[in-house]
Amino acid sequence: MNQIKVLVVDDSALVRKMLTDIIESDPQLTVVHAAKDPYEARDYLVEHRPDVITLDIEMPKMDGVSFLKKFMRVMPTPTIIISSLAEKGKSITIEALEAGAVGIITKNKIGLSDQLESISQDIINEIKAAAKVKLDLTKHAPTETRKPSFDKAKLEETTDKVIAIGASTGGVEHLSRVLPLFPAVSPGVVIVQHMPEGFTASFAERLNSISQLRVKEAEHGDRILPGVALLAPGGECHMRVVRKGGQYFVELEAGEKVTYNRPSVDVMFDSVAEYVGKNAVCVLMTGMGKDGAKGMLNCRNKGSSTIIQSEKSCVIFGMPGEAKAIGAAEIEVDLMDIPQIVIEKLNS
Repeated sequence: MNQIKVLVVDDSALVRKMLTDIIESDPQLTVVHAAKDPYEARDYLVEHRPDVITLDIEMPKMDGVSFLKKFMRVMPTPTIIISSLAEKGKSITIEALEAGAVGIITKNKIGLSDQLESISQDIINEIKAAAKVKLDLTKHAPTETRKPSFDKAKLEETTDKVIAIGASTGGVEHLSRVLPLFPAVSPGVVIVQHMPEGFTASFAERLNSISQLRVKEAEHGDRILPGVALLAPGGECHMRVVRKGGQYFVELEAGEKVTYNRPSVDVMFDSVAEYVGKNAVCVLMTGMGKDGAKGMLNCRNKGSSTIIQSEKSCVIFGMPGEAKAIGAAEIEVDLMDIPQIVIEKLNS
C-alpha cells in the first residue's frame, strides 16, 4: 500500500514537530514536508503534490484561510484545519470549511498530555479519511448561481411537507451553495450536517445570512415551518422529526452514536419515514461512510421521494453511493440541480 504523503503547514516549530511525530507514528502516513508559512508551503505544493495538507489558520505573511482559497482553486488538495482558532463558534472555521477544508481539529488540545493519545488517533483518522477525498478544479472554481424556476402558487400548497437533508464531508461548502437557491416559500427543512459540537450555531447563522429561508440551529420542540430550515446541533444529540396532530416538530435526544455519528442522518431519516412518509423529500449529499443510506431506504419504502447527489458533483460519494447501492435512491442529480428537483418532487 502506498504511503499517504502529508504536508504540514504551521508557523510554530514545536507544533510542526509534534504533528510530524503524531502523523509518522502510523506506518501508512509520512510527512513529506513541514512548512512554516503559506509561501513555503505553496512552493512545495506546486512541485511535490502531497495527498493531504494539515493547515494552521493564524500564520505570518498570509493566513491559512486565504491560502486555502488560493490553492484550492488551482490545485485542489484535501485539507484539514488544525488551529487554535478552530474553536466553537468561530466564523473563520466555517469560512475554511466553505472554502473546501474537509476536516477541523482544535490545536490547543494537542498540548494536553492526558488527551494526546486520543487526539493523536483523531488526527491520524482525519488524515486517512481526507486522503480518500477526490477533489477537482470544477468543484472549487467560481460558479454562476443558477436560480431554479418555481411555481409560487404550487409551492404554497406544499406547506404540510418536509424536506430532509443529510450531508457530511464537503457538506458545509455544498449546503452553502445549494440552500440559498431554495425560495422563501419552501416547505420546512431539517438538516443533519456532520460537524463537531459547537460549530453548527455559527454555520446556521452563516446560512441564514445568505439564504431566503430562515436558518437556525434546532432546539428541542421547534416546529417545522414553511420557510424555515432547522440545523441539528453538532455532536451533542440526535434530531428526530415527530408529528403532533397536523404539525411537525423536531425533538433532540441524547444517545449513543448511530452509524458512527451523532447526530445521525439515519436517525433523522428513520423518524421522517415513521412520521412524514409520502409527505417528505429526502436528500443525501456528499459525505464519507454510509450514514443515511438505510434511513433513506426506509423513507423510500414509506413513500418519500429520495434524491442523492451525483457522484461527479460530490466531494466524496460515500453516503450517496451506499444509498444507491441498496436501492434507496429514486434519483441521482448534480449538486446545483437539487433545489429544482426537490420542488418538482414536492409538486408531483
